[in-house]
Amino acid sequence: MLQYEDIIKQMSLEEKAIFLTGKSVWESRDFPQYGIPSCFFADGPHGLRKQAGAADHLGLNASEEATCFPTAAAIANSWDIKLGEEIGMALGREARSQGVDVVLGPGLNIKRNPLCGRNFEYFSEDPYLSGKMAAGYIKGIQSQGVAACPKHFAVNNQERRRMASDSIIDERTLREIYLTGFEIAVTEAKPRTIMSSYNRINGEYAHENTHLLQEILRQEWGFEGAVVTDWGGGNDCVKAVKNGGTLEMPSAGGDSCRQLIDAVRKGELDEADIDTRVDELIRVVMEISDHHEAGPEMEELRERHHQLAKEAACAAAVLLKNEGQILPLQPQTKVGVIGDFAETPRYQGAGSSIVNTSMVDKAAAAFSQSQLELIGVEKGFERNGGQYTYLKERAVHLAQEAEVVILYLGLPETSETEGVDRSHMRLPDNQIELLEELAEVNPNIVVVLSAGSAVEVEWQGRCKALLYAGLCGEAGAGAMVEIITGKADPAGRLSETYPHKLEDVSSYHYFSKEGGNAEYREGIYVGYRYFETAGVPVAFPFGYGLSYTRFEYCDLQLDQKGVSFTIANIGDRDGWEVPQLYVACRERRIFRAAKELKGFEKIFVKSGEKKRVTIPFDDKTFRYFNADTDQWEVEAGVYEILIGANVRDIKLSAAIECEGSEGIVKCGKKELPQYYTGKVQDINDQEFLQLLGRTCEEERGRRVLAENNTVGDMRYAKSGIARWVCRRLEHLMEKKMKAGKPDLNLIFVSSMPFRAIAKMTEGQVNMKMVGHILEMVNGHVLKGVVKIVPEYFRNRRENRALERRLAEDHNRRS
Repeated sequence: MLQYEDIIKQMSLEEKAIFLTGKSVWESRDFPQYGIPSCFFADGPHGLRKQAGAADHLGLNASEEATCFPTAAAIANSWDIKLGEEIGMALGREARSQGVDVVLGPGLNIKRNPLCGRNFEYFSEDPYLSGKMAAGYIKGIQSQGVAACPKHFAVNNQERRRMASDSIIDERTLREIYLTGFEIAVTEAKPRTIMSSYNRINGEYAHENTHLLQEILRQEWGFEGAVVTDWGGGNDCVKAVKNGGTLEMPSAGGDSCRQLIDAVRKGELDEADIDTRVDELIRVVMEISDHHEAGPEMEELRERHHQLAKEAACAAAVLLKNEGQILPLQPQTKVGVIGDFAETPRYQGAGSSIVNTSMVDKAAAAFSQSQLELIGVEKGFERNGGQYTYLKERAVHLAQEAEVVILYLGLPETSETEGVDRSHMRLPDNQIELLEELAEVNPNIVVVLSAGSAVEVEWQGRCKALLYAGLCGEAGAGAMVEIITGKADPAGRLSETYPHKLEDVSSYHYFSKEGGNAEYREGIYVGYRYFETAGVPVAFPFGYGLSYTRFEYCDLQLDQKGVSFTIANIGDRDGWEVPQLYVACRERRIFRAAKELKGFEKIFVKSGEKKRVTIPFDDKTFRYFNADTDQWEVEAGVYEILIGANVRDIKLSAAIECEGSEGIVKCGKKELPQYYTGKVQDINDQEFLQLLGRTCEEERGRRVLAENNTVGDMRYAKSGIARWVCRRLEHLMEKKMKAGKPDLNLIFVSSMPFRAIAKMTEGQVNMKMVGHILEMVNGHVLKGVVKIVPEYFRNRRENRALERRLAEDHNRRS
């Protein structure tokens, strides 16, 4: 049943088809004659990015000023759903202020591997925590009459070949790990839009994946909004409309429109499918226009939102080490502040999420305003590497004079950027060398760490305290000083595990490898699920974080509805605690993780106070997905209910027996021996194919390139010119990276499939022209040139003719 059937009946086929692609880089089509306004989209995972000048989707051109909040990776460390909702409300207010209708965020892809270059935009390695935090953001954004657009749906966990890779994954892992967060966000917060990911999933692109978009998202979860492509993420527009993809962004000109019309006329596409997609988009546009009034001016919001950003940074900071209770520092302590990140804070990631803000706190200013005695500030090192003896010598001299050294370390911008995955988990060598030299002259070193994802911390023995700031937003520097001085209690707990080394990660052998397939051979064993099940030691476990006070857990009570217990603050300071509920199945007929997070709370407890905490069970507490029966089931048996301060520090436990189904299990310990042990770092082909229940193939090496090959694949091209262009592109990218200024445009072009040339040029290039470009790349240069020139002019004529007809329809119906 179409909600806007009366409007859709009045629209021509051309109008309906063109409505399903963008009007410009950031706008959807409007039809004033039918009362359909345009929607304006803007990036906004942790701060609005509405471009003021020339439009692009990578953050290359200037955007309007906005508040930069801590990134999702940092806010997830707060474990504070209400805080997420407050930030969402602030994002919504700023969107209204700037005339933005749809905020592209939050991002809630799972941190499968610490190396993913975009991990700073994602919440956690755990789907339950990710989903709950995302739901808070979405509710906050949409409370202001603006649409949220959670992303990237789904199984988008690496940046390498992100527009062309194929995520090969079994159904159980897909459901339990990579879709559960989206499920929580969709069912609890009801976002008006959702963004499909670039990649394929088991051979089908996300925006045209009927299993993902129709069977799961709409039929199972009840989603009623619009599915929007990531920018340039459209593949086959006819398949997309047929299988559940609503809006192709940005503008693809008239090419997609003509493809849809031709498909209808040839009987390859039912016009009713177009009507359904149009109805979905009209519904979103109308809901926004009905509730979206002009917001307050940014000047009215800046101070208030800057303070919220500071509170958020305080809530998200994680104290990982505090040897000898060196923190908090006493008033009048003589401190020396050292580090490139102290002088120029790294408070956000790089890429399309870059926020243009004018209110960035600096460490030196914050320390100067504290009760500590700041005796000097030294850079110490260059963040992008390189040895500068004079910087190190000056830093060592300052350390000799100080009672305590506050050393700011972190990953440089080149390490964490959209479009590129990290190659290792280490901090730059020059930072570690400086730490070692400082420790020789002053043992009292407090490290403040800026990074959007886990790093190796084998160097932590050289410092007495380690405060993980994350990418903490524009007000982060001041927030860290408040924690260091004890004005605020460290309230964060890790939302991802810190392994000792990269080689310990379950997906180490499978992540971001050569070839077009991204094989998820580790299955459900992601993050702590792997480390706990396989018994692998870690540097800092999931959920870990220290406080300036101490807590005691007692009086556990358990029934079929949930669990309750008491937390007492037995220290001499007020503080925050995050009790976490984990569930473990004693009798595992199916393979499963040793523990799984199924609930949490964040509470503030005053010194000497006791608080009763209740964590209810829900429909996700005991379930697993049975791929053989294609449904969620509960395994009958006894379950351990574990209450912990983190996944490895279990304070209370009790057992409960659950009735369940005896669903079919076709593959057991004999067929899947390593999955039953959890030791999944070396899964062979046979066992992985047993898990998948099908075969999978991958084409490698030099070949005839097609529309879904990337520009970077020209290294295999038959054309020598194409190979030279590819080498030149790679050289320029490497040069920019070494200079510490990654060129996102070059990175995007290199990883872009040829088909995206037609999707990203606002109609200047169509798919036929892409075919002729490929002829040139594949060695038929002259043949391609001869064809592409007349096709360019023909395409331009057809686009102009289409726009004239649309204008005539508009005038006739107005």
